[in-house]
Amino acid sequence: MFFLELFQQLPVKILTVALLIIFTVYLIRKSIKLFFDKTSLLDEKREETLMHFARQVTKVLGLLFFFLYVLSHFFNLAKLVTGSVVVAGALALILQHIIRDYIMGLTYLFERQIHLGDYVIINGNRQGKIEEISMRHLKIRQYDGYLNTVAYGSIMELQNGNRGRRRVNESLVLNYKQNPDEAFEVMEEVAQTCNEKYGEYLLKDENGVPVESFKFNEITELNVGFSGHRYSLSGLVKEADYVEAGKKVRYELAMAAYKKDLMMPESLNTSH
Repeated sequence: MFFLELFQQLPVKILTVALLIIFTVYLIRKSIKLFFDKTSLLDEKREETLMHFARQVTKVLGLLFFFLYVLSHFFNLAKLVTGSVVVAGALALILQHIIRDYIMGLTYLFERQIHLGDYVIINGNRQGKIEEISMRHLKIRQYDGYLNTVAYGSIMELQNGNRGRRRVNESLVLNYKQNPDEAFEVMEEVAQTCNEKYGEYLLKDENGVPVESFKFNEITELNVGFSGHRYSLSGLVKEADYVEAGKKVRYELAMAAYKKDLMMPESLNTSH
């Protein structure tokens, strides 16, 4: 009788529900881990990604159920939402972005577009290694050490370096007054220099032949920032050497621009 009355008290009810939710989350995570340990349906990296995502999902759902349970003792949630047009409208606006993030996250995950540890370029200006995949966002560790959090809904373009291979793609933006023929000659020389000096970075096939050597891709963009044209160079390298290879190629481009006195873009904010 005493225990029955004890369990009727609100603090005890809340504590009991909290413990049940924690235990349920633990069982779900343990079951998923055991399933992956006993099977070999997916590769290790894919399993790690799904496990990480499952931990995020169970955490969010557990907290959501707990807070809904607690609030239900103090408010009539159905009347609170349906009885207020302002609250309902605000919730609809907020949930629109949240649901979009969730849907896009599930799409990226189940279409196998991303994995933990992948090197990605997002929207052309954020690049680095994926350190965390949650229900609503990615966390990207940049090469300079900064950690970026990117919501799935804000991803307009995602480039994922294939596992085991990465394409170095570097460029020079030269003044529109620069003679293209002279620039082409210099860029071809840079590509040849990179192949001679940094050939060990290139990805090779089973016969030791580079899959894609450093090559000049000619003009890839006109009138960049209303100041000049982009001349690009690329090469397919081993993933482990991607960062170092990029540094070397940028150095060769800068040195060639200096030695050959190529015309660089003029600043649009030049003071008089």
